[in-house]
Amino acid sequence: MIDEETVRYVSNLAKIELKDDEVENYKNEFGKILEFFDQLDEIDPDVEPTYHVIPLKNVFRKDVPGKSLDRDEALKNARHREEGYFKGPRVVE
Repeated sequence: MIDEETVRYVSNLAKIELKDDEVENYKNEFGKILEFFDQLDEIDPDVEPTYHVIPLKNVFRKDVPGKSLDRDEALKNARHREEGYFKGPRVVE
């Protein structure tokens, strides 16, 4: 468990002024944090690292050419078009 003196020392380092009731609260909070680090110390670090949660790697589909749309069909639902091309907003002034 962390003591009041340590809490005040840490608050001084952080340039935070604490009231007496806040010191008690931070004692509890720091204690919880240190308990969590104790749990981390119990973890076995000698396990094989995992890079992917599922064993799939580079799943590709066949690149099969298909029929493409003609220009008029592609532009049919375009909100803005000009001279047979899609027209987007100006990016560079």
